Amino acid sequence: MEPNLMKISPDRKKIFQQSSSIVIKVGSSLLVEDKLGAIKKKWFASFIEDIIELRKLGKTVIIVSSGAINLGRKILNLKDNDLTLEQEQAAASVGQIELSKEYQEHFKFKGFICSQVLITLDDFTNRRRYLNCKSTLKTLLNLGVIPIVNENDTVATDEIRYGDNDRLAAQVASICDSDLLILLSDIDGLYTESPKKSKDAEHIPFISEITEEIEQMAKGPENDFSHGGMKTKIEAAKVTTSVGCNLIIANGKKNYPISDIAENKATWFLASQRVKAARKKWILNMKSLGEITIDFKAEKALKSGKSLLPVGATKCTGKFSRGDVVAVRGEDGQILAKGLTSFNQVETEKIIGIKSEDIPKVLGYNRKPELIHRDNMAFFN
Repeated sequence: MEPNLMKISPDRKKIFQQSSSIVIKVGSSLLVEDKLGAIKKKWFASFIEDIIELRKLGKTVIIVSSGAINLGRKILNLKDNDLTLEQEQAAASVGQIELSKEYQEHFKFKGFICSQVLITLDDFTNRRRYLNCKSTLKTLLNLGVIPIVNENDTVATDEIRYGDNDRLAAQVASICDSDLLILLSDIDGLYTESPKKSKDAEHIPFISEITEEIEQMAKGPENDFSHGGMKTKIEAAKVTTSVGCNLIIANGKKNYPISDIAENKATWFLASQRVKAARKKWILNMKSLGEITIDFKAEKALKSGKSLLPVGATKCTGKFSRGDVVAVRGEDGQILAKGLTSFNQVETEKIIGIKSEDIPKVLGYNRKPELIHRDNMAFFN
């Protein structure tokens, strides 16, 4: 085995414990009995218990759940493994209700609220829908809700679908600025070759860099009901590690699959420690489409690590949309920082100088309280 595959051996418990925002992807083979086409009750109950323990520790959790098509196909008596797109859409429509009902009943019994969020590829490629999706998920998490995310297979076509929940989970982790993505699968990580086909296959516990060699080790799906496989998990790891989110591929077959994940065999993809610095540099290098001038009190708040609120703004110039880069100018005329604005130019002009709680009264609808969130701001030295 090449040395670079093993050059970092971090404290796995520390990474897990320090992760405050976690996305967990659950494969269909873990949730649904192949022969019965029904939820695995004992496993599912133990999985819910694990999620509740994470919530009690103060962590936000998003579940990206497969299983709808597999549940629906049984109800509709669709026995052929190779379903047409239309049959998959029909099965998803029926199965999604069953899947959501299971999650809702279990979480409600324990005193937690969950929600259903159905996403298509178009929600990430269309700028406006991307921002709305991000805002919705963030709001749900802030309200203490556990979002259950799945691809909207009922309406997604071949051209606008992910086709697997590994990459979907990676995108969700990315837009929610999560620290950790856990892919629960039927295998305990990446091997040098398929352990089902070779006795010489070696398990790889840590990967600090996704090289061409690593990508060559990834194989296709191992079962009839999976759209993914190790290849899609590598693609997911590329997305998450590039935005500062660690990723774990773990065997989820046993009950309570999350509880002792830090002790069991798994493959950990380690995020680059330079990501945040690179993001700040990217923001500073982007062309500003407008300016927001702030008072001295707001400047002091920003330098102490706070977000920019409307009450601290005194002037707005330029023409920009929500999510565009704008410059932040101090009262003395100096450009202090750049950031990604949460409002467009028209909205910003309306709410300058007002308190955050008055934003709905002025705009006529609710929106996040920050003009620019501190995570989306970079300062000039």
